Amino acid sequence: MKGKGYIYGIALSVLILLLMTANLWFGSISIPAGAVWNILSGNEVEKASWSFIIWESRLPQAVTALLCGAALAASGLMLQTAFNNPLAGPSILGINSGASLGVALVMLAGGGSIATGIFTLSGFFSVILGAFIGSMVVMGLILFFSTLIKSNIMLLITGIMIGYITSSAISLLNFFATAEGVHSYMIWGMGNFGGVSLQQLPYFSAFCLAGLLLSVLLIKPLNAMLLGTRYAENLGVNIRRTRNLLLIATGLLTAVTTAFCGPVAFIGLAVPHISRLMLGTSNHNSLLPITLLTGAAIALLCNLICILPGEAGIIPLNAVTPVLGAPVIIYVIVNQRKIQYFN
Repeated sequence: MKGKGYIYGIALSVLILLLMTANLWFGSISIPAGAVWNILSGNEVEKASWSFIIWESRLPQAVTALLCGAALAASGLMLQTAFNNPLAGPSILGINSGASLGVALVMLAGGGSIATGIFTLSGFFSVILGAFIGSMVVMGLILFFSTLIKSNIMLLITGIMIGYITSSAISLLNFFATAEGVHSYMIWGMGNFGGVSLQQLPYFSAFCLAGLLLSVLLIKPLNAMLLGTRYAENLGVNIRRTRNLLLIATGLLTAVTTAFCGPVAFIGLAVPHISRLMLGTSNHNSLLPITLLTGAAIALLCNLICILPGEAGIIPLNAVTPVLGAPVIIYVIVNQRKIQYFN
């Protein structure tokens, strides 16, 4: 990162620190700021329940929001670059829907488990596997159609149609499922950063960090792809291998975040545009780090808004993210002729 990148990087890092603090401080139970600090420092506090709330609920939720925001933002940026389309994203191209279908098959048709002749998985691991397979299948279809369809608009419409097909399959599964299964799936579909426990957090973090590391390793070929496929090939970029790595990274990030947090809307689509508008460049050397930080900050802000009602309850995550993300997309569509993203 250079110039603007350093300034925005420092500012976003400070903002993330403040939002993390706010996420630990606020909630349905009022905990004094001094007590929160003592808990994190390992000191004793007046009430043992406060320590439980911080360690078992608020801290995992804040870390989950941070990683999920960064993961979805990275996925959106890579897809927009790969398809040279500002409206590409995990949700718009149907990747979220594919992951949701995989989870629906596990939760509604499989009773929360995956059983084969060799092994049986249950609980969150089965949900992760279902989401990963679902997102990978849809991403593979999108990449296949990208070799047949030259128009970005037509490819975008194809992704939307795939999303409709998966949504139709989910509706049928809901129709034939039990009331308990439908209720569980509906709650999961509203989105929530609080679904990762302290015991599950290391697994969630490991998957997210693996996908983010892979996205960082793709910075150079992504920059080359901005100039076109032929130019990238002349620079020695293996387009097929790059697309396969892109498929794995995006599929992994989308699958993990969708499995644990539900199909979170708009973060993957809007955050890359916010980062481009801030930096005024599409160079991934500075754009990707700022996108990760911006995604983390926005996810923490959304989580803070969700928990602000306090004792009145928690607002569903997908009731908040469109309010922040939709205006950004509208602005991009209205000003698309003035904004040169892919250069």
